[in-house]
Amino acid sequence: MYEELKQAWSTLTGPGGQFEIVETEVRGQKLREYKNAPPTVRALWGLTAAHGDKEYLVYGDERWTYADAHRDVASIANWLLANGVEKGDRVAIAMRNYPEWMLSYWACTSIGVAAVGVNAWWTGPELVYGIGDSDPKVVIADDERLDRMQQHRDEIGDRLLVGVRLAEARDGVVSLADVCAHGGELPDVEVHPDDDACIFYTSGTTGKPKGAQLTHRGCTNNLMSMAFSNTVQPMALAAAGLPPSPDEGPPAPPAALVVTPLFHVTANNCVAHTITAVGGKLVHMYKWDAAEALRLIEAEKITAMSGVPVMARELIAHPDFAKRDTSTLKTLAGGGAQVQPDLVQKIDDSVKTARPGTGYGMTETCGIITSLSADFFVDRPESAGPAMPSYETRVIDADGNELPHGETGELCVRGAQVIKGYLNRPEATAETIEDGWLRTGDIGYLDEDGFIYIVDRAKDMVLRGGENIYCAEVEAAIFANDAVAECTVFGVPDDRLGEEVGAAIVTSAPLDADALRGFLKERIAGFKVPRYIWFMEEALPRNASGKFLKRELRDRLDPADAV
Repeated sequence: MYEELKQAWSTLTGPGGQFEIVETEVRGQKLREYKNAPPTVRALWGLTAAHGDKEYLVYGDERWTYADAHRDVASIANWLLANGVEKGDRVAIAMRNYPEWMLSYWACTSIGVAAVGVNAWWTGPELVYGIGDSDPKVVIADDERLDRMQQHRDEIGDRLLVGVRLAEARDGVVSLADVCAHGGELPDVEVHPDDDACIFYTSGTTGKPKGAQLTHRGCTNNLMSMAFSNTVQPMALAAAGLPPSPDEGPPAPPAALVVTPLFHVTANNCVAHTITAVGGKLVHMYKWDAAEALRLIEAEKITAMSGVPVMARELIAHPDFAKRDTSTLKTLAGGGAQVQPDLVQKIDDSVKTARPGTGYGMTETCGIITSLSADFFVDRPESAGPAMPSYETRVIDADGNELPHGETGELCVRGAQVIKGYLNRPEATAETIEDGWLRTGDIGYLDEDGFIYIVDRAKDMVLRGGENIYCAEVEAAIFANDAVAECTVFGVPDDRLGEEVGAAIVTSAPLDADALRGFLKERIAGFKVPRYIWFMEEALPRNASGKFLKRELRDRLDPADAV
């Protein structure tokens, strides 16, 4: 089937192919991109008006058709322009996965305004930092985020606040319901492919999150990569005489369950863009719950669910799994962390109509770098799959020399999906992107078929349930406690979330775990607070340059001994 994959790949990406690859000069670099990609996110949204009365956004008993959504998007866009927002400005979106997230996003990107995806888990001080760094003219937020911001109103500055699903009227806050009553057709604004479409924050080694500048070109090329993956692998399997699904099940229109945060590329760029482009339905959840997810899969006839691997694991292990009708489900995918090989087989064995899938990508690539599904994933469960055709790939050693297939080093990619850079961070941009090549910070190798295997991370980071947690940020928060003399933070393997945060600490004054966690929860989001804490009686081990030996500590400290 690998020969069939190569043939299908060549047919689809060659001259005249549906996914023809061309080289375009972007920011002084010749980069690969899809010839037939929509030029902008605005253009993508415009195409969806043809879906009219099809259901689009679902949340509980609330439903928007595409026509409803286009009406509200146009109203929001007109209101923004009428209230001083101009092309090139930014608008922050700070809320749970409500349908209003998508409406606000399409409105911003359709008028050349960058949508700033605010991490809904951020504490008040973190919100102050993100809003100050991105400098939006308007913040569209729900009650929870407004409550957190209210405590820091002076630090947030003079910005227009728009409230979503307000329990009651708030002074100085305009209701989004009133904004949606503004009316009018979608304004005619010229948007360039290399304008910022959105700013998504990713943690940085300095301890402060960095705002990645995702362009319209990068976002629409990611959409094409998603479509390519959904086309090339089934095409190859069919040519090899292998059905893409063991059981067709009853036909159902495209419908996805949105289970990861929309302020990340997985849910927004990979799930929402893809489903919207084909006129499908997005079903939103208030928060992840496996039983509720199974109910929605049955009730809404969900065809695709893509979340962090633990979600798929919890879904198929839930007592209600056998009681619910999951026959419309065609793909059950995982990303944001490696899908363990045993889970690949469990998905394939448990869900009669669905095949397992995975995608490896980054905020810095507007979505996926690789994609792997069905028999290809079952056959190579430890692989992340081949890089999409919009990328050049190479693996380098510590000196920057390119390594041959099979040898392990840092993975680097170049293509139209790579971000413009980091907002307000020219030094960080220069360190990460050189001559168009993005240093992923991931350690891996390529096999003879070009399949990528990720074996470690070069960056000092914990990947917890799809959330990037940089150790430096957590260490900085711990060191703010006067009782801490030394500390180092690292990832502890976890079957459910991939990794949990662990911290080895030497104190100079009495301090217990509960007090430290309470101290940290006032400074960093709860998911960053260490689950495992070891209070050490001796100084932490260091190398010759004075750096703590994290790997040594991680290997010798037993989670059972943590507090």
